[in-house]
Amino acid sequence: MTKLEQIQQWTAEQHASMTYLSNPKTIQYLTGFGSDPIERVLALVVFPDQDPFIFAPALEVEVIKATGWQFPVIGYLDHENPWAMIADQVKQRHVDPTHIAVEKGQLQVARMEALAAQFSNPQFDIDITSYIEHMRLIKSADEIKKLEIAGKWDDFAFEHGFAAVKAGRTEESAVAELQYALMKEGIMEMSFGSLVQAGAHAAEPHGATNDTKFQNNELVLFDLGTVYDGYISDASRTVALGTPTAKEKEIYDVCLEAQLTAQAAVKPGMTAEEVDKIARDIITKAGYGEYFIHRTGHGMGMSDHEFPSIMEGNKLVLEPGMCFSIEPGIYIPGVAGVRIEDCIHVTADGSLPFTHTSKELTYVG
Repeated sequence: MTKLEQIQQWTAEQHASMTYLSNPKTIQYLTGFGSDPIERVLALVVFPDQDPFIFAPALEVEVIKATGWQFPVIGYLDHENPWAMIADQVKQRHVDPTHIAVEKGQLQVARMEALAAQFSNPQFDIDITSYIEHMRLIKSADEIKKLEIAGKWDDFAFEHGFAAVKAGRTEESAVAELQYALMKEGIMEMSFGSLVQAGAHAAEPHGATNDTKFQNNELVLFDLGTVYDGYISDASRTVALGTPTAKEKEIYDVCLEAQLTAQAAVKPGMTAEEVDKIARDIITKAGYGEYFIHRTGHGMGMSDHEFPSIMEGNKLVLEPGMCFSIEPGIYIPGVAGVRIEDCIHVTADGSLPFTHTSKELTYVG
């Protein structure tokens, strides 16, 4: 049974008139067509007993056909009413939808209301989000291979990024160097904005790379990812420019122990929260628990953050083929930030990482 047939079967089992999918990553996963429609409308409409169709901007129609998509593609021009056109296609199939399944976390209220206005008594009362998440949870051998290739490009990026760290240069210059090196090799897309943070700036886990200059005797945090054939990589390393202080070296060593221990413990049958607890207990025992302020990991695949979360309270049992990050961090305001991360896939008896850059403290500059 194909992925689309699974959605069709689910739609029938839920007694839904149709399923309206609007997350571009979901559409790519199910059809092979990937695109960011920006403000335009992109949708995949699936029926319980009829062929699905893709609704897309007219400028995407030929690209969709070139992917091998075998079902109808409906294109619209910018001046046309997309909701009326979608409704017309639905009505042509003799459907007046009453119960419509959607990705509730994705569909904007304004768009839901615009689509609802086209039908007599629609109810957007069925959420397919969890079903899609679980479909994407276990990666196939082909997906694992793509993730491995993306991981190799992360290792390549780290090598070039580390070489760009010199006293007096900026965080932005290091990002420019590593991304230019990737582009010269044909890797044109990053899975998220590359993050390089120097010294105390790294104590802001979601701070952005800026014009902060590298200084001697400080830690520098790298967090980056690439995209290969629709699948992403994501990894973090923290390196030393010169000689870090005793405190910085201590938090690095604690973070490294937490990461290595948690990653080594992963195996089928344990739960997501058990992985989190292993890393968190090590950091807490060392006295830095209050500075570990995020979950231990997140799922990854076509998106850099997807189901599941590796965190307290998540009793999901790990199975072979699940892919997620293990990224404990310690962030002390005004002092330094350390994060060490590999994304891994669960195997029959353990796990394997997608990135292989050394996690022992590397001295650069």
